[in-house]
Amino acid sequence: QVHLVESGGGLVQAGESLRLSCVASGITFSFYAMGWYRQAPGKQRELVATIGSRGTTNYADSVKGRFTISRDNPTSTVYLQMISLKPEDTAVYYCNIMGHWGQGTQVTVSS
Repeated sequence: QVHLVESGGGLVQAGESLRLSCVASGITFSFYAMGWYRQAPGKQRELVATIGSRGTTNYADSVKGRFTISRDNPTSTVYLQMISLKPEDTAVYYCNIMGHWGQGTQVTVSS
């Protein structure tokens, strides 16, 4: 059974940074691409960033240059380093692998 646990969210001021983590279990982590998504109140869930099994990355235009996705296969962990946070980054952030979702971690950015 695949299980994903996100952590690292919190309340920060605009311009500050956060690093989110997602630990996966029940799956051969290194085989699969991982993704970070977010959902703001009243909005649809949107893709933030992905990282392939070999480390290829892609980002939503809104976070390019500010967010960095990375992975550590030995610990089955994917990270999202977020800098220069903006109020519009406020959302619940979820990780995804092969259609499985974690419970999410709240990120709130105050102006």
